[in-house]
Amino acid sequence: MAHSARRDSPEFPDFSLLKRLVRDQLIYLLEQLPGKKDLFIEADLMSPLDRIANVSTLKQHEVDKLYKVEYKPVISTSDQLCFLIRPRIQTVKWICGKDSFSYISTFYACEAVLEEQGIFGDVTSDEWAFYLLPLDDDIISLELPEFLRDNFLAGDQRWVRTAGSALHLLHSLYGPFSKLYGIGRCSKMTYECWRKLVEEGEQKAHQAEIGNVFLIDRDVDFVTPLCSQVVYEGLVDDIFRIKCGCVEFGPDVTSSDKSVKVMLNSQDKVGADRSVPGTSRQKHQMKAFVSEELKGLKQEHRLLSLHCQVHSARRGCFCRWFLTHVCVSSALLEGFEIRECISYIEEHINRQVSMIESLRLLCLLSATENGLLPKDFRSLKAQYLQSYGVDHLLTFSNLKQLGLLVEQQPGETLTVMESRVGKLVNDKTAGKLTDAFSSLAKKGNFRALSRRLNLVPKSDEEYDLRVPRDMAYVFSGAYVPLSCKLIEQVLEKDGWTGLEEVTRLLNGHEFAVTGSSGADLKPKNNAQRVVLVMFLGGCTFSEISALRFLGREKGYKFIVVTTSIINSSRLIEALLDDHV
Repeated sequence: MAHSARRDSPEFPDFSLLKRLVRDQLIYLLEQLPGKKDLFIEADLMSPLDRIANVSTLKQHEVDKLYKVEYKPVISTSDQLCFLIRPRIQTVKWICGKDSFSYISTFYACEAVLEEQGIFGDVTSDEWAFYLLPLDDDIISLELPEFLRDNFLAGDQRWVRTAGSALHLLHSLYGPFSKLYGIGRCSKMTYECWRKLVEEGEQKAHQAEIGNVFLIDRDVDFVTPLCSQVVYEGLVDDIFRIKCGCVEFGPDVTSSDKSVKVMLNSQDKVGADRSVPGTSRQKHQMKAFVSEELKGLKQEHRLLSLHCQVHSARRGCFCRWFLTHVCVSSALLEGFEIRECISYIEEHINRQVSMIESLRLLCLLSATENGLLPKDFRSLKAQYLQSYGVDHLLTFSNLKQLGLLVEQQPGETLTVMESRVGKLVNDKTAGKLTDAFSSLAKKGNFRALSRRLNLVPKSDEEYDLRVPRDMAYVFSGAYVPLSCKLIEQVLEKDGWTGLEEVTRLLNGHEFAVTGSSGADLKPKNNAQRVVLVMFLGGCTFSEISALRFLGREKGYKFIVVTTSIINSSRLIEALLDDHV
């Protein structure tokens, strides 16, 4: 992408300090166990640990052998067993069931479970304060993929404290922050947690490197992660799953008997922030593709899953499958040829191609159309359960609970009701609304939001992806991520004033506050143009690319802090029923 940053853009803070801090604390904890020890590591901590401390570093501190926690009998013969785990009851109970140890150290320990099992006094328990892992110059992850399901579906707010502590660490090292903006209930709770930590701790006087902070809940914008990603990193993540900034290509890709790990970052000039070749067709061409070719595609092409092998892509099958999904997603975003899109989704389901991809398309249809018509909802649900199994009944319940896959109220669509709902919510008698009607008003305002924020550019405009003019380039010019558009608008307006209608449609619990030491910052300080954006519930590579573009255009440097990197598959998988 031929687009250079403004010369007056500030520099990124040095986040290597975060990695050194967490590594030093891990070494300190290991040294509390003198002598040789075996280290058991929970599976989802292995990749983050590899980015922090390699095997040789662990060996230097008398770690003899490394094991993955697999809930199997322990085969170690060491007198000291050290467990590096998440605070999960199941894992701690498994550890408590071992009778072959004389000494154990657990980090992120569930002390109540240890006490309940009667071994609290026999173990050493400590917390490894692993809050933040830098993945790139401008990406920091908490590596908490369970945040999305636990907080937004189960109502478990245990990770809010972790997010608040992570924000406090950044404030201590790179603050003080000038202003904080946020939208969403979880964002408000995270802010309150951070504020208490700031009030309780010491205020160190130093030059700020980060000026503004934006907190955003994932459920404010579920449409963006449901869209087909076309930026390079996003597509690689969709197909191969990027873990902690690394992707592993198997033998089918390397054409050898070995797998190869590749680290991806913004310095990669080949792929970073570029749209994938072949997706740059104009929107009116996409319309023609959907309306004229989609019917024929049902009979002539073989649909492939997201895990399609790369050699198939070389033959063109994957490219055609991918282009079809991009076009269908674009049509749904614009509200074009909806009946043809529904027919395509039905075909996708009946061919039993990918249950995750089928759910993604259903959810995107529901989110953009303010729910499904009752007859469509019943028909598509029945076809899905018949194709993929009735075990998914609870999955549909989960999706409904989050408003991702809902049925329109009979007799009247939400689109027709928008003006009436708006009048009622703004009326002094809004408190008389029933809970059910309030929920109805909250769900599915995508079309209204799209018009007010110009999320879907006009289809008759020429769009050259080689010279992108706005954030819509991350979706081939078809859609500007709602989350990123909100951030742009709030920064331009220096708050939520003028966005009252938007926040009403989002029911977002928005706030804007001045930081604890904001007066210490000079107006022209570069820190004012360094913006930290914390996504609570996950962030996509498309949003990261969009914010990078916005930064280049406006002279900002955006730092993305996220509970995890997500895509449409991870979003749907997080909401599947536990027993599926």
